[in-house]
Amino acid sequence: MSENVTIPGYKAGTWTIDPSHSEVGFSIRHLMISKVKGVFENFDATFVTAENPLESTVTAKAEVASVNTNDKNRDAHLRTGDFFLAEEHPTIDFVSTGVRVDGGDFLVDGDLTIKGVTKPVTFDFDFGGFGQDPYGNYKAGATAKTEINREDFGLTWNSALETGGMLLGDKVTITLELQAVLAQD
Repeated sequence: MSENVTIPGYKAGTWTIDPSHSEVGFSIRHLMISKVKGVFENFDATFVTAENPLESTVTAKAEVASVNTNDKNRDAHLRTGDFFLAEEHPTIDFVSTGVRVDGGDFLVDGDLTIKGVTKPVTFDFDFGGFGQDPYGNYKAGATAKTEINREDFGLTWNSALETGGMLLGDKVTITLELQAVLAQD
């Protein structure tokens, strides 16, 4: 696909994530009545923007051991074999396979690997824009979001509720708040 895409402020190059201005978050239905949210505190990503934005690539990883749901016991449980099996699978990885436009929206397709299982996913990618920070760095901002079925990745632990239903939902929403800096020549 060689569509012509114009993005104001867009520059080709290699961008690295600015972790102090970014977040890798997720949410899951809990007790069938509310959502629990969490983040991975240690993560990294590299974006290579091509002259044609649709030929751009991204690689990213999050350290499983850095999971934080504001509950130390729950976080410890998430690191075990019931969920992520952090000792054997220390990272969650994403490698893009393509960028496309659908009705004016950017979609980033790629392979997501969790607990040793790789599945295709599509992130809705919303550019926040581009700008220069006070230190002369050229930055880009974006939000990316997808929904996965955790059971597809071997995250099948659950518990039946006395009132019916299950403790955890199957759908997990992954939301990335991203700010990246363009490498200086």
